[in-house]
Amino acid sequence: MSEPGGAGYERPMFPLGSGLLPSAVLPLHIFEDRYRVMIRRVLDGDREFGVALIERGKETGGGEVRATTATIAQVIDAAEFDDGRWAIAAVGTRRVRVLDWLPDDPHPRAIVDDWPDEPGDAVSPGQLDELIGRLKRVLGLVAELGHDVDIDPDLASDPALAGYQIGALAPLGDFDRQRVLTAPTVSARIVMLGDMLEEQELLLQAQLRG
Repeated sequence: MSEPGGAGYERPMFPLGSGLLPSAVLPLHIFEDRYRVMIRRVLDGDREFGVALIERGKETGGGEVRATTATIAQVIDAAEFDDGRWAIAAVGTRRVRVLDWLPDDPHPRAIVDDWPDEPGDAVSPGQLDELIGRLKRVLGLVAELGHDVDIDPDLASDPALAGYQIGALAPLGDFDRQRVLTAPTVSARIVMLGDMLEEQELLLQAQLRG
């Protein structure tokens, strides 16, 4: 099995109804036998596994349709209960393409390849500041609607990391977050997020007006 950074290496995979963006924290409650096996192998190894959005189907039972762009997660905390269930905390670290889904034996696995951001237009500090300002306005509206959110998050100054952070914090649906994940360049991701946040701002303002 080749290592990360090479073309095509194997990773245990966790298909989920909600995807994961790099930089985001993922809490997991593991109870299915196949994932109990998987998490032991992950913890005995480099503590990495992939997270892929389920595009159609359910999380339990198998047979679901899985996205072909995924995020590698690193386990940062793990606790096993007396009955064999696990509570896991992991953080998204990098984006990968799924080259091939392997048989689920005994758990989902795939051959993946790292997918760094492709070259694109530069993102100016002004563009990033404008996007962060729009995010904070949107989060303020979410708070006005009675939800407990941090309306002034501390975000990275690096547009690549900040874009993923904004995608994770914004009130977006799972498929919109998957679109954020698959944006080929940093600049494309920033533009996409601006459009998404503008739409969310209008929708939230309408909700507040009743």
